[in-house]
Amino acid sequence: MKKFTFGFIVGSLATTAATACLVKTVKKQVIEPIEEKEAMIEANRKKARRKSFAR
Repeated sequence: MKKFTFGFIVGSLATTAATACLVKTVKKQVIEPIEEKEAMIEANRKKARRKSFAR
């Protein structure tokens, strides 16, 4: 029973660590580039708006 409990705890910790790494990787590889692109597009829109009013 002692080996089972130890194995269960180690397995649970490994699964939790793998899930945390997956979430962090997805955030870094997918979500942040999309947010950066949206911020760049919004900045370009602000610049274009300013230029159109300046004329």
